Amino acid sequence: MEFLFDVAENCLMACAAEEKLRLTAQTAQAWQNGLLALTSQREPAPILEPGRPDKPILVAPSDVPKRRLGSKAGLIALIHAITHIEFNAINLAWDAVYRFRNLPQQFYADWIKVAAEEAYHFQLLRQRLNELGSDYGDFPAHNGLWDMAVRTAFDPLVRMALVPRVLEARGLDVTPGMIERLRQAGDEKTMAVLEIILRDEIGHVSIGSHWFQYLCRQRGLDSGQTFQELIEQYFPAQICGPFHYEARQQAGFSTAELKVLEQMGTSKAHGGNTTP
Repeated sequence: MEFLFDVAENCLMACAAEEKLRLTAQTAQAWQNGLLALTSQREPAPILEPGRPDKPILVAPSDVPKRRLGSKAGLIALIHAITHIEFNAINLAWDAVYRFRNLPQQFYADWIKVAAEEAYHFQLLRQRLNELGSDYGDFPAHNGLWDMAVRTAFDPLVRMALVPRVLEARGLDVTPGMIERLRQAGDEKTMAVLEIILRDEIGHVSIGSHWFQYLCRQRGLDSGQTFQELIEQYFPAQICGPFHYEARQQAGFSTAELKVLEQMGTSKAHGGNTTP
């Protein structure tokens, strides 16, 4: 029997997109079939960079092409940016499986499921890029999501709070608006892909909420207060709205947490945002 943590590392470190997708599907199926043991002969190693293809070239966030929907080029740039987020999300899910040990079996089941769904999203978006005459890697991208993975590698509680519930949750706020603009533009194909992603991402953020709250209970911490403290520590002057209350509540945010975010977003409105 193979070890889950070792095959998760293989998924994480695969560079070619096709190989990462193949290993993700293979590992998810092996887990479903009960073929992977929750043990390993090795401790998790620091991984500063996950496996990824040579392109896209990584640049500063300010150097990423603008994502406007008013032209075909702008639409392609927008889809490419979301495709890059989904590729990073595959790595983030596998890193959560690989890095954090001695947690309930359901934790690993949840993040393997997330990895498989993120891989599906990547495939849908890449297919849409191909239909528009482009491909993943044709535009530069930035590394904000993975940078936060490195910063939170020391503690699953901090990872669950800040990656699913801050960075990825931002998609719950902005995706409905993108879907509406695509509807107005008559782009039903891209709209349908984003509707699938939004539905699944609510589930992914909900998984992050569940395990964040679980870890807070295990440590005797108040989850709302801890969440606020972590945001203030890691995202000073970077939280801004508007926030999609309905989607975030479905994803496990309490009314009190949403009020705190609203207050922080209002007071720091000129400090930027956390859009990946």
